[in-house]
Amino acid sequence: MAQARRERISGVDTAWLRMDNPTNLMMIVGVMIFEGRLELAKVKRTIERRFLGFHRFRQRAVQDPSGAWWEDDLNFDIDSHVHRTALPGRADKEELEALVSDLASTPLDSTKPLWQFHLVDQCDGGSALIMRIHHCYADGIALVQVMLSMTHESAAASLSLPREEIDAAGGSAADADIFGQFLRPLAGAIEGVQHFGRSLFEQGRELAANPQAASDALEEVTRKGMDFAGEIAKLALMERDAPTRLKGALGVRKRVAWAEPFPLDEVKEMGRALGCSINDVLLAMAAGALRAYLEDNGEAVDGIEIRAIVPVNLRPAGEGRQLGNRFGLVFVELPVGVDHPLERLFEVKRRMHALKGSYQPVIALGLLHTVGYGPKVLQEQVTALLSQNASLVMTNVPGPLHPLHFAGRRIRELDFWVPQSGGIGMGLSILSYDGKIQFGVIADAGLVPDPKSVVSRFHDEFDRLMWITLMSPWGEIDPEPLGTA
Repeated sequence: MAQARRERISGVDTAWLRMDNPTNLMMIVGVMIFEGRLELAKVKRTIERRFLGFHRFRQRAVQDPSGAWWEDDLNFDIDSHVHRTALPGRADKEELEALVSDLASTPLDSTKPLWQFHLVDQCDGGSALIMRIHHCYADGIALVQVMLSMTHESAAASLSLPREEIDAAGGSAADADIFGQFLRPLAGAIEGVQHFGRSLFEQGRELAANPQAASDALEEVTRKGMDFAGEIAKLALMERDAPTRLKGALGVRKRVAWAEPFPLDEVKEMGRALGCSINDVLLAMAAGALRAYLEDNGEAVDGIEIRAIVPVNLRPAGEGRQLGNRFGLVFVELPVGVDHPLERLFEVKRRMHALKGSYQPVIALGLLHTVGYGPKVLQEQVTALLSQNASLVMTNVPGPLHPLHFAGRRIRELDFWVPQSGGIGMGLSILSYDGKIQFGVIADAGLVPDPKSVVSRFHDEFDRLMWITLMSPWGEIDPEPLGTA
């Protein structure tokens, strides 16, 4: 009998694997909605030729007393991973949201590779394809690249994609070779004062090539007297997040919803007119939507802050298709207690600017790597500590700017939902595709039974900001007085 090949899982990916629990499954869930009906045979052929070109997706995640391992599934069968289903009645968006909610609440089969595709034959005049992939395989940036590898700008070409074998080793054995390549220049850089002012992004590119490098670099730079100690103290001494209805005991049931897409160009123009980034505008809209939701549910909101954990991409340029998790985490305080939309936007801008020099993402990457190789009880304590200080996870993933085709059909809409860890009960995902921006919310059904009433408020916030922008003379909006109010 053939022997299953084994490969140790990196510390960071092990940490995400072990975060799985019944109340927060570590699955990234996505939906592609198509113009026209997909054929199951063509879907399977596309997955076999491209998705399974990443050998990692033929491997199971196995844990034993010696650690966590990638192990070849000698009995791999694509029919265990690609399923066909139908919506029961109207086959509309509401029924699709209910099905996605069911799947987001259902664990993957741990005896097999941790991913599944669910083809919905008829949905809103076309078809839908629901994807569930465990976070231990890859982060959102990498999974977007995986998705892109299965698509083409042409419908005909998307049916004849050639087979492709992709080196998908993510953050495991490959780390040993990359370690020396990236750590040496980093060590040299921290010796010279002229390099201390480099941006977090540039430091992250080097550190992200090897999570162990991040851990070692933290120790080295701390000895050099830089500001890591202060950042670590901030994390350790951070106060608990505001006790709103978004916090509480979690159940096993999740509910998802997504908003109608926003035009990307209009968000860009609004940001340009107000002197803010697109990200500033989107975060301010999220803060406003959460404020309106809490207020409508009888909560006092004036002056409160709600903390979000935001992933920060630390993946080196050119490694988008390499699997594994290469991101840090930063805590962002959303000014939910600020009522005026412009005042809220400029406060978000000020806070995001203050975080640009933060070492929080690098610290989080090194911390996850360290606890991933340590005892599980230590990781659970760290996860609990982090999660008590936040109410939601927010992520913003850039997608393709032009329309794509999968298995012969045009993708009309893309949506995805980020998993939450520990005791966090809400995830808010932002994805751009084909000139549009999509908001999605996933939440614990006991805490937020109606996530649709959260996402519906994003359009209200967008309209409020748009009207204020249009009614103000160009160049006469001064962010400074509002931003310091």
